[in-house]
Amino acid sequence: MNGTMITKTTSVNRRRLRNLLNKSDNRICADCGAPDPKWASSNIGVFICLKCCGVHRSLGTHISKVLSVTLDEWSNEQIDAMSEVGGNSAANAIYEAHIPEGFSKPGPDAGIEERKRFIRSKYELQEFMKSSLRISTGKSSPSFKSIFSSKFMDSFRIKPTDDEDGMVEFIGLLKVTVVKGTNLAIRDMMTSDPYVVLTLGQQTIQTAVIPSNLNPVWDEDLMLSVPNNYGPLKLEVYDHDMFSADDIMGEAQIDIQPLISAAMAYGDPEMFGNMQIGKWLKSDDNALIEDSIINIIDGKVKQDVQLKLQNVECGELHLEVEWLPLDQ
Repeated sequence: MNGTMITKTTSVNRRRLRNLLNKSDNRICADCGAPDPKWASSNIGVFICLKCCGVHRSLGTHISKVLSVTLDEWSNEQIDAMSEVGGNSAANAIYEAHIPEGFSKPGPDAGIEERKRFIRSKYELQEFMKSSLRISTGKSSPSFKSIFSSKFMDSFRIKPTDDEDGMVEFIGLLKVTVVKGTNLAIRDMMTSDPYVVLTLGQQTIQTAVIPSNLNPVWDEDLMLSVPNNYGPLKLEVYDHDMFSADDIMGEAQIDIQPLISAAMAYGDPEMFGNMQIGKWLKSDDNALIEDSIINIIDGKVKQDVQLKLQNVECGELHLEVEWLPLDQ
């Protein structure tokens, strides 16, 4: 009887862990953005890649308790802790709240020393957190999990960051719905396994992989914080490969300035009926297929965007972008 219960519990835990790992923000390493992380820091609540895993181990278990997603056994408490944090994006909203300008995150191909500097600064020294949230990391310190209570996370998500010199200040959120792709490029024998990567500033997030489909329908919502000094929203489409580097299937950029300017000009959109309030015009300098209209729809500021992918033989992408001020 006991053996049966252990197997059942382990099976449930595996399924819960897979569900967590399949969230869009958990499909890339929290520290360097490498795809398909297979390791996690169970007390911090982030999924990480093999290279960053080695650095986490070097910090000691009082800072980061590293487990393999596939090889180690996970307890209910460990998975509960991961769930409470809310994923890589939620954790990074805390641990990377104030990355100084000019200090960039390591990329997937970064060397070990660059990874060490960043990860130690992020978790052990807590240099990028709001000073009021920093906690001691000594043996008698509270768990990292203690700063991620549901009430705390809810309050953090709606508050703007403090205006500190040299720090990143966020002015709002973008909800990007990746609707579908059309006539995407072939990168395997007869088809592709596409997914979309969005990048804004130092944030990167990706959709699910749709296997064997050149006309994929994602209809997936992704959230990004908008820094005060924002640039274009960059997107890339990749073909997922199991045993080699993923192949690029095109790229494009979205100028989010017309959306944000229109939203700020009108203020509270709930005061208005459905109406057009702006437009991003198609030109030779952008990837638009047609003019992109900005509307107030049911009290929300939304923009429909249809793009022709660049630097590739074929492919189009349809997205919907919504502006969310911080007080929402």
